[in-house]
Amino acid sequence: MAVAETEAGQAPAPKKRDRSHFLYLAVILAVLLGIAVGFLAPGVAKDLKPIGTGFVNLIKMLISPIIFCTIVLGIGSVRKAAKVGAVGGLALGYFMVMSTVALAIGLLVGNLIHPGTDLDLDAHKGEGAKQAKGASEGTSDFLLGIIPKTLVSAFTEGSVLQTLFIALLVGFALQSMGRAGEPVLRGIGHIQRLVFRILAMVMWAAPVGAFGAIAAVVGETGGKALTALATIMIAFYITCVLFVFVVLGAILKIFTGMNIFRLLRYLGREFLLILSTSSSETALPRLIAKMEHLGVSKPVVGITVPTGYSFNLDGTAIYLTMASLFIANALGDPLNIGEQIALLGFMIIASKGAAGVTGAGLATLAGGLQSHRPELVDGVGLIVGIDRFMSEARALTNFAGNAVATVLVGTWTREIDRDRVERVLSGRAPFDERTLLDDGHGVAPEGEPSATGPSLAK
Repeated sequence: MAVAETEAGQAPAPKKRDRSHFLYLAVILAVLLGIAVGFLAPGVAKDLKPIGTGFVNLIKMLISPIIFCTIVLGIGSVRKAAKVGAVGGLALGYFMVMSTVALAIGLLVGNLIHPGTDLDLDAHKGEGAKQAKGASEGTSDFLLGIIPKTLVSAFTEGSVLQTLFIALLVGFALQSMGRAGEPVLRGIGHIQRLVFRILAMVMWAAPVGAFGAIAAVVGETGGKALTALATIMIAFYITCVLFVFVVLGAILKIFTGMNIFRLLRYLGREFLLILSTSSSETALPRLIAKMEHLGVSKPVVGITVPTGYSFNLDGTAIYLTMASLFIANALGDPLNIGEQIALLGFMIIASKGAAGVTGAGLATLAGGLQSHRPELVDGVGLIVGIDRFMSEARALTNFAGNAVATVLVGTWTREIDRDRVERVLSGRAPFDERTLLDDGHGVAPEGEPSATGPSLAK
């Protein structure tokens, strides 16, 4: 039998429920409790700050291995995508342009609303002075500092720039090895899954970290903290909505003539799935199936969708931009334009391959601050309490961006059936929710492997 049955002749028990829902609720309760403690006992609340700092330290210890694995695997993904010629080149070029646009929009909104300015927390001024001591080093000293003493010392010393340097060397070395390097890449892929599993375990401490961080901030600033957190959260959601419906909608209309509302309505069930899990990766298989059903050719879908999950992180780019500006302003040490561009350029590179992983956004944010402005890293604790609220907008924006990108690349390469698109979007060719397959368009014969290939996003 295809499906095993229990001794009583009944079907096996359904899959265990995703326990991350309980984590989400726990974070919300912890934030509310932290706010209450901050108002009712501000003195006690200030003493709870080490709890939030401890959680940030747990995230910091995973920064180097996360960056190393994602960069090495990301370089391998670029190599694979580049080999497919026009499709891979168009997809990667589009992803880079849209990431830049998303960063620019985040910078524009962040510099208009100045999130976190009213907080002006001075708890880290001492550490800032300590870090500023090394800021007087010349360019040559800075560049020499990127080179680690040994191949592994970057991991033990916690230097993010050194880790990035080693990751680039290893990635390009494996790329030049060709097939001989594939076992090593697979091994690094396993290590990445291990590290992200540890990160998932660490994220269960998020309620405790959120409680300590929020309580301490509210105890020190009172209602200003709540106003500042609400401001950045609402501004982020509005920015994501404008990006999807104005920027992506305009691009889709100009190049394909398609209405973005019709496309997103077709993907309505996937958006609900993402909303319930806070991860766009949960909808990856369904997006592949639905894009093929829509009329985009299997090779284009198989290249664009998985690669987009690693390289087309529009929502993440906006989040990293606005969160960095918020932390810098809240700590009374705002970033100038040059620092913003350098910092966020690093972040968009470091985030490759981490799409869909709960907590990866926080780790990338901490890594970017650690590499450029170490005195601001502890400010990540300010974001912990609202990160899960913002993760839904990140995931939904990333997913919408990848859906639009697939249609665009299919149009530019003339690998899309426009008649079928119209039939599908008008409801005359419904998607088979039971099998996740269409009526034969672009589907491999029974018993043959799909051409879409494995996901490149972890």
